[in-house]
Amino acid sequence: MPLDPQARALLDQLAVDASPPPPKPLPASVPEPQIAKVEDISIPGPGLDLPARVYTPKDKGSLPVTVFLHGGGWVGGSIDSVDATCRMLSDRSGSVVVSVGYRLAPLTKFPGPVDDCYAATLWAEQNSVALGGDGSRLAIQGSSAGGNLAAAVTLLARERGGPRLVCQVLVYPVTDQAMGTPTYVEFAEGYRLTAAAMRDNRQNYLRDEKDRMDPLAAPVQAPDLSGLPPALVITSEFDILRHEGEAYAQRLMDAGVPTTLTRYEGMIHTFFNPQVGFDKSFEAIDQAGAALRAAFGS
Repeated sequence: MPLDPQARALLDQLAVDASPPPPKPLPASVPEPQIAKVEDISIPGPGLDLPARVYTPKDKGSLPVTVFLHGGGWVGGSIDSVDATCRMLSDRSGSVVVSVGYRLAPLTKFPGPVDDCYAATLWAEQNSVALGGDGSRLAIQGSSAGGNLAAAVTLLARERGGPRLVCQVLVYPVTDQAMGTPTYVEFAEGYRLTAAAMRDNRQNYLRDEKDRMDPLAAPVQAPDLSGLPPALVITSEFDILRHEGEAYAQRLMDAGVPTTLTRYEGMIHTFFNPQVGFDKSFEAIDQAGAALRAAFGS
């Protein structure tokens, strides 16, 4: 289908002015996130303490916990860059969201960020009571490079016998390092995330060519995906990462993992953000929140 008019308007604006557009207020039709508390903390990581931000919704009782991993091509992004997304996700999912500031490349190359995210996920399980949460209902979510890291954490958790994850939500995830899929060619330029930028990011993130085939860097290369947590995979139509995200979802299905794949037609990379303000931004966040609630049994 054609590019969504809201996405087209943003791309036209960026073609004139490359600076990020100002955040958009929530439409009157979108409920404000009901957040009881937001707290900045530090999580002990394998190399140093990691910054994190904890979002507690106004839901009552012992709450499930969602670990959230931001995007940014392993070289950028922060807990600040996904603040609005995590506020809304915490409300929609009814879970304590722990947003993790893992170390970035090129100062910390693969597998350092994977190790950080696994350590943070294990910490969230072990410290769930102090967070006001229930560690037996633990999920993980990530977008773009964060989706790549989230998928890697599920592989490590299976290999190491924990933590037990009840759901994984992967939003336009990087799942391969070959970067030669049809969508890499079709949408190489002009749709916000470019193929050239991703190749630069890969060069900064990976140590050498051998890392390109490591399942913790390219989860679609894992020989066996059975036994992983149920998944929601969200892709956007006009996105270089669409093909590999959908290929990973199919691999999960083939391995017997309960998986929902949703392609948001007409959308571009980075639409999963309330500050972008597309109608489908809120639709996708609501879908993620509902999937998490269902997985948590709440």
